[in-house]
Amino acid sequence: MVMISKTTKHALAALTFLAELPYGDFAGAGDIAEEIGAPRNYLGKLLKTLADAGLVESQKGKGGGFRLARDPGSIPLIEAVEPIEHVGRWSECFLGRGRCSNGSPCRVHGRWAKVRDTYLNFLKETTLADLASRDAITSGDRE
Repeated sequence: MVMISKTTKHALAALTFLAELPYGDFAGAGDIAEEIGAPRNYLGKLLKTLADAGLVESQKGKGGGFRLARDPGSIPLIEAVEPIEHVGRWSECFLGRGRCSNGSPCRVHGRWAKVRDTYLNFLKETTLADLASRDAITSGDRE
């Protein structure tokens, strides 16, 4: 079963890689792409999407590249998943009914609500630091 797209898997892998960098370090898109097994051009566009969402920042020139915009412990997975998967739209009826609600439920409304809410809570409660293989090195906010 696929809960997230390949693009989102690449985004999470890239963000996890960045979460494991020493505080303040940048990594080039090519290095990230090689490490996570993603095409370089594709990953560059994905990193721009993540930058537009405020999750990463970039710096051009020697020693530049990408790094997390904030401490990995302060970035819940939902912030990384939402710009790609648009999970906020999951409040709609699973069967596509226009008027599905607790008062007028479809046949799977209650079961879908439980699955959806559990999944969304997981994304809200799990951070990039939770995905990192070692404790992220932090020295305050990256503002």
